[in-house]
Amino acid sequence: MPDYERILITGAAGSLGRRLRLGLAPLATRIRLVDVKDLGPAAANEEVVVADLADRDTAIELTRDCDAIVHFAGHPREITFDELMADVLPGAYHMYEGARRHGARRVVYASSIHAVGFAPVEDVPDTRVMHRPDTFYGLSKTFVEDLASLYWDKFGVESVCLRICSCFEEPRDRRMLWSWLSFADCVRLTAAALTAPRVGFSVIYGTSDNAAAAVSNAHAGHIGFRPQDSADPFIADLLARTDRPDPAAVATRVVGGSFAATGHPDDD
Repeated sequence: MPDYERILITGAAGSLGRRLRLGLAPLATRIRLVDVKDLGPAAANEEVVVADLADRDTAIELTRDCDAIVHFAGHPREITFDELMADVLPGAYHMYEGARRHGARRVVYASSIHAVGFAPVEDVPDTRVMHRPDTFYGLSKTFVEDLASLYWDKFGVESVCLRICSCFEEPRDRRMLWSWLSFADCVRLTAAALTAPRVGFSVIYGTSDNAAAAVSNAHAGHIGFRPQDSADPFIADLLARTDRPDPAAVATRVVGGSFAATGHPDDD
């Protein structure tokens, strides 16, 4: 028997959303898929909606009759302050407000390592470390994590904020030897966040089972996420074809990597 009657997935046309569309299907009788981009034809158990989550009335209505919301919509890059204010923050607020109004039991949010991007690598930050965003993109993630905390404490909407580190088909550089999250493990992580008996307000880092670790999920064991993939088979190839990074460089010193070394987006 499915855990949910209807799950809403935002950003369903994106790189990760496409994987969740298939991977989360067994957890619900119906899946409602939303994106500003074309989503193609709906499968038998799907509802497909093209919509802009910055439109309050439309976005909140999309949450009606949904038991859970998987909010992955957003910009997968550094953003300007104007973009942050125009659609990222309103879209997230509308999802949480829709959950409150229409009774969604749980929200799973695609946060990011960049919410704590200036934390030093050798500190191995855990899920209780203070926010240290490395970009405006990271700043947007801290806002939504705090929004999730507020909606749990004040309105009882459970949330799991997934601080995804580096989710790609394969690890691309030496940093990803610790930060890599496979697509399959991303689905497993999201499914665990949806099916854990109780989460309250929780944060968990999204990485696969890599030998190297620069973040800690010591306080997230209740989520029940067990990654099955690893960056380790890629170690020899990456070390052979990439230069050793400068240990004094900002991108090497902190968990946010190259994002922390970028300038103000308005200066580009």
